[in-house]
Amino acid sequence: MNKEEISAAIEAILFASGTPVETERIAAALGLDTATVTDCAGELIDTYEKEKRGVRIIRLNKSLQMCSDKQYGAYVRKVMDMKKNTPLSNAAMEVLAVVAYNQPVTKAFVEQIRGVDCSGVMTSLCQKGLVEEKGRLELPGRPLLYGTTDHFLRCFGIETLEGLPPIEQKKEDTEEEAEDEA
Repeated sequence: MNKEEISAAIEAILFASGTPVETERIAAALGLDTATVTDCAGELIDTYEKEKRGVRIIRLNKSLQMCSDKQYGAYVRKVMDMKKNTPLSNAAMEVLAVVAYNQPVTKAFVEQIRGVDCSGVMTSLCQKGLVEEKGRLELPGRPLLYGTTDHFLRCFGIETLEGLPPIEQKKEDTEEEAEDEA
C-alpha cells in the first residue's frame, strides 16, 4: 500500500465509523504499524486544514475521528433540526473541572471540594456525555468513580487531558511556598 492508499483507507474508516477509532485498531485493520498510520493521519489532517474543507479529522487521546468543522455548525444544525448546544452552568463547569483535573473521582470528592451537593449536575454531565462512570472504588459502599469522555475532549478542542490549561495558584499560595523555602 502506498501513502495515498493508506490515507484513503483511513479516511474511509473514519467516515464510516462516525465515532472515534483507535489508531492501533486502524493499523491492525490495514496490516501496518501505528507509526505509519499516525504519520499518514497527520498528513491527512494537514490536507483537510489547508484545503479549508467542511470536515476535519481530529485526534482524541489515541484515537482519530472525522467531524464537521465548527465553522459550519450552524448550517449542519439547521439541516438536521438540531438545537444549539446550551452553555454549561457555572456549577457544571466547576464539577467538570474538578473531575477533569482529578479523575477518577467520586461524587463525594467533588462535593467535598465544592462544598455543596452535586448529584443533579453530575447526572446532567453524564447525560450530555461529558462525564462517565469509570468503575468503583474499593472502599465500603463501593462508590462510583467518574472521569471525562472523548466527547469532553472534542467539545473543549483538546487532544488529551495533558492539553488542559495549567491550574493557576492563588497569589497567597505562592507566597506561602516562598516563605517555606526561605
